[in-house]
Amino acid sequence: MTDHHEKATTQDWVAVIGGALGALIASLDISIVNSALPRIQGEIGASGTEGTWISTGYLVSEVVMIPLTAWLSRVFGQRALLLGCATMFTLFSMLCGISHSLESMVLGRVGQGFFGGALIPAAQTIIRTRLPARQLPVGMSIFGLIVLLGPLVGPVVGGWLTESVGWQWCFFLNLPIAIALVTLLLLGLPKEKMDIAQLLEADWLGIIGMTAGLSCLTVVLEEGQRERWFESPIIVWLTVISAIGFVLLAIAQKTSARPVLKLKLMLNRSYAAVIVIVVAVGMALYGILYVIPQFLAGISGYDAEQSGRVLFLSGIPAIMLMPVLPRLLRLNMRVMVIIGLLCFAVSCFMDVGLTAQSAGEAFVWSQLLRGVGQILAFMPLNQASVGSVSREDAADAAGLYNMARNLGGSLGLALLGVFIDRQVTQHVQSIGESITANSATGQDYLAAMAANVATQTGVDAAAAHTVAVAQLASAIQEQATVITYTNCFWFLGVAMVAMIPLTFLLRTRPAGAAASQMAH
Repeated sequence: MTDHHEKATTQDWVAVIGGALGALIASLDISIVNSALPRIQGEIGASGTEGTWISTGYLVSEVVMIPLTAWLSRVFGQRALLLGCATMFTLFSMLCGISHSLESMVLGRVGQGFFGGALIPAAQTIIRTRLPARQLPVGMSIFGLIVLLGPLVGPVVGGWLTESVGWQWCFFLNLPIAIALVTLLLLGLPKEKMDIAQLLEADWLGIIGMTAGLSCLTVVLEEGQRERWFESPIIVWLTVISAIGFVLLAIAQKTSARPVLKLKLMLNRSYAAVIVIVVAVGMALYGILYVIPQFLAGISGYDAEQSGRVLFLSGIPAIMLMPVLPRLLRLNMRVMVIIGLLCFAVSCFMDVGLTAQSAGEAFVWSQLLRGVGQILAFMPLNQASVGSVSREDAADAAGLYNMARNLGGSLGLALLGVFIDRQVTQHVQSIGESITANSATGQDYLAAMAANVATQTGVDAAAAHTVAVAQLASAIQEQATVITYTNCFWFLGVAMVAMIPLTFLLRTRPAGAAASQMAH
């Protein structure tokens, strides 16, 4: 471990770059498959509902592995764990690439998510433990950029690979990256003695409770809307199992000498504020990644690759700010997070004025401002998540932080799913009620549409009226959907503003300074 007075060695930087590369392929694979999903479903014979498990399977296993990473690092050593996870992640990626059935594809994605889940918090831990305090902002800038850009680059790369060479390359792409990753880990990380005895002394009650609680909760959040929530017996049972799991986890917190999930870190007010804010930002970030493609596909007629380009606009500020990010992270953390949240909120409010005629260009400025907000909010939060705790707790803090971000994303998508479903129904009913048989304006509009249809197609009046009614219903549905999406942006913007009071609980010193103090 590098002492805080020294400069990082070449080996330290090799380890940091290796960890960052691992985080990149893990974060990329969360979203790279989304663009290829329709093609994959068609070729393996999966329905739309069945195909959702290709994404859900990854998220469920990943959210379980993330908080286990710190414990597994102590058992097997960081080097052995990461080499094993990188190898298994690659093998499961190859399984996905050669899959011809839903079962093998889902199995491959579950394996990818589980072994890839260790790569993201491990990268954060490597940076925290291998870099001295004054070089920590550089390492955290690298990590933050990867975590932000992975979900943005994924749809673009996935769309291009699917259209150009085939969806299988969304998975085969991991092989050369993994070879480079394993090489860097072998060179950068020292061998450590395994402590297999910890397997016998482990907090198995907490592990079982956490696994049941998190996995079932993730499935409920991801699949609840499609299954009509508690109308589905499966969702009811998963909710019960999740609740039991969290009860077991709570008991383990009291009875275990070393709990697998160190929730006592939440007693640190600064760290607790980071976790709550990152849940909200995760909700907003993944919510935006869902709402914009839905709008562009349903209203503007964009395909996945075109939507991916619009999403990637928010990554441009991160790339442009890259040279100055380490300097920015030495500024007042609280001020940076507040500015970031405000930029994110304003970018959401800019999209409240969308219409049925809006297309990709309507999102250009809001996406660029959103990119600034993401980088200014996420970067200090990444650093604060490990900078506000001791080095000994860095791995546990990183796991809890990344778990919170992922759960925030799942929670955001679940809430937006319910919100969109109910709002569209409500707005269709509201607009429909204003165009009734008693509405002279509505009848005149319908008559004009019928006359236009009759002129263009030459059909009789009755057929023209039927077509006009169908077109009117379609127009009402489209307008209701647009209003709903604009309300989503309003909701996300308000959520960002609501997080600002919590920033006053954050440490005002940069995390590097905090880390230096703790090292003393």
